[in-house]
Amino acid sequence: MQNNNQAKQPKVGLILTGGGARAAYQVGVLRALSELLPKDVRTPFPIICGTSAGSVNSTILAVDAADFRHAVRRLMTVWKNFHVHHVYRADVFGAFRNSTRWMFAALTGGRLRNVSGSDHPVSLLDNAPLAALLRKYVDFDAIQRNIDAGDLTALSITCSGYTSGQSVTFYQGHPDLQNWQRARRIGIAMPIELPHLLASSALPFIFPPTRINREYFGDGSMRQIAPVSPALHLGADRLLVIGVGRQLQPNAERIQSGAFPTLAQIAGHALNSIFLDSLEVDLERLQRINRTIELIPEDVRRQTNYPLHKVEFRVITPSEELEKIAAEFSRELPRTIRVLLSTVGGTRRSGSNLLSYLLFEKSFCRALIMLGYKDTMARKDDLLPFLGWST
Repeated sequence: MQNNNQAKQPKVGLILTGGGARAAYQVGVLRALSELLPKDVRTPFPIICGTSAGSVNSTILAVDAADFRHAVRRLMTVWKNFHVHHVYRADVFGAFRNSTRWMFAALTGGRLRNVSGSDHPVSLLDNAPLAALLRKYVDFDAIQRNIDAGDLTALSITCSGYTSGQSVTFYQGHPDLQNWQRARRIGIAMPIELPHLLASSALPFIFPPTRINREYFGDGSMRQIAPVSPALHLGADRLLVIGVGRQLQPNAERIQSGAFPTLAQIAGHALNSIFLDSLEVDLERLQRINRTIELIPEDVRRQTNYPLHKVEFRVITPSEELEKIAAEFSRELPRTIRVLLSTVGGTRRSGSNLLSYLLFEKSFCRALIMLGYKDTMARKDDLLPFLGWST
């Protein structure tokens, strides 16, 4: 396999969306791409944009930007051997203490103060194990080294500000890049560190918000009305989007149900709205803009200095419903978490949506990795030329 022309490689922006344990699907996609590309090649994505759980995968890719296959192997090692206790506390004391405090805070105004009188983060689950894991294994200083070496143009992590209500994209990249400000979304240059990953992946209500500078931030998918825009602001001329939810069918079947929805079913529906809907809408918008631009002759665009240009993109999403796969592996959850979820209907089939976001167990993750690998290999003849490579 040979590169067409290294100097004319397209500047492809990789967009990794959120979704808790569903992000294992992204690893399968990346594994397939790493096998299709030559060994020892640097990342084919000079611009990497992550949100929620996708922010963790994005950062690992950025840390090893000089060796794409090595980066993917590191992701595979973690995700193939994941257990819940690597992400959040699943022991009896830790799980029930947090859930009890969460319910108490809800009944007393939403805040809980510790013995020193300061506000203490309140959430259903404690993600301290994830913080410890990232602190131990992620070399954040390597991001800047890769930027300086030319192996990476930019890494961005999107978070949601609980006070400002803004979608804030923190990015670290080439010094020529500029901040941006649009309606309810801004881009700010600063070194990417552990708090950015914890904030961006803090599922609402489930994991605690994280303070960055003067504001508390939560999951980046909340209020992210334009998920593809950070990559465009950072200079991407093509986009590869890896989603974690099956694309909505045009004529989705409505099934009559007489059962009242459980809290878990409602929570799963809300999470789907946060993680899936805005991406689909933004991609539809981009497609409409591309079609509009195609109607304007190229010579007219040049003469009038038309500011827009067509942006090619590809989207890879699961060919199967991940919540159905999650239901098959529900027994893999630690007993403590199963009991906790059962109180809100999370262990029923109707609650499998919520389950799919929290099921950080290797059997489920491996099933998603295999699905992502299979879906990508089925499209290799289209994806390789898109990335600027040919057989």
